[in-house]
Amino acid sequence: MRRRTFLHLSTSISAVAASGLIARPAAASGPRPQLIVAADGSGDHATIQAAVDAVPSGNTSRFVIGVRPGTYLGQVIIPKDRPFIELRGLGRGPSDVVIADDRANGTPKPDGGTWGTSGSASVTIDGADLRATNLTFANLFDEAAHPEITGRQAVAVLTRADRLVFDRVRFLGNQDTLYVNSSAAGVVARAYFRDCYVEGDVDFIFGRATAVFERGRIHSLNRGSTPNGYVTAPSTDITNPYGLLFTRCRLTSDAPAGTVFLGRPWHPSNDPNAIGQALIRDSFVGAHIPATAWSDFGTWPWRDARLAEYRNYGPGAVPSADRPQLTAAEAAAHTPTTYLSGADNWTPHLC
Repeated sequence: MRRRTFLHLSTSISAVAASGLIARPAAASGPRPQLIVAADGSGDHATIQAAVDAVPSGNTSRFVIGVRPGTYLGQVIIPKDRPFIELRGLGRGPSDVVIADDRANGTPKPDGGTWGTSGSASVTIDGADLRATNLTFANLFDEAAHPEITGRQAVAVLTRADRLVFDRVRFLGNQDTLYVNSSAAGVVARAYFRDCYVEGDVDFIFGRATAVFERGRIHSLNRGSTPNGYVTAPSTDITNPYGLLFTRCRLTSDAPAGTVFLGRPWHPSNDPNAIGQALIRDSFVGAHIPATAWSDFGTWPWRDARLAEYRNYGPGAVPSADRPQLTAAEAAAHTPTTYLSGADNWTPHLC
């Protein structure tokens, strides 16, 4: 069984190199960093949180925090009053800068109780218009080392803000790696993931946000069990037509053939209005996905959710009556532009 450990960071780096995430220097275009974070003390700050705290409250323009190569441990919270932050990794590739923590849902809190799923997040983003590029977010919770902890949801990144962009970013974890959410049920929050790598096992991309993954690699870990896991668990509000969109991605795994589901509909607190929406289109689907690709979530049937595919290919893209497919006309209404534009015509995918 594959577990998250500090050593696993190096093995994930090799996997990402093979995935097509190109190791290249951070883009030279754009404003120079206003602050530098360096773990060795050679920058303005030694921790990510200290740099975030130094951004002026109510900031109204892009504030670039450059992060030199290194591993930065400890929870990071980007509050609502710190919008327009850019976290820019200054290494040659995303693996050079790692921002991580190691707590899970069931990890005890110092003042009693446990952290819960949201509280387990290594990085929590409440500040709108954040941009992150050329770095790694990870939750290093080691399941094997903590058999006493049964609440194993361990989030690498929790997003609750609108208009977020992740460019050449890795998200590493096991269960519940990437929690794309919003500030409240019925509130739309958009996030765009370009050329990103996300790995995990159970429900490792989940939540009610509108999130577009373009040209990414979505990698399911081998848990050594059947089922081996679920890629997605959307909880999209019924009032929102757009949940999770994967376009021109690669869905891969080391798990045995037919042991991983594309997803299942999550109803937080049994919310009947959380009618999850997810679409995988124009993407490579590996053999780990079975002919019946979607799964029920407890008493909630997958057929009552909004789960579909369009024009996928690969050994796991198996024609089946249990694989809802969009028509060409329906697919034309499900593009990065329709998901992201909103009333403000936000088009980060065209930049």
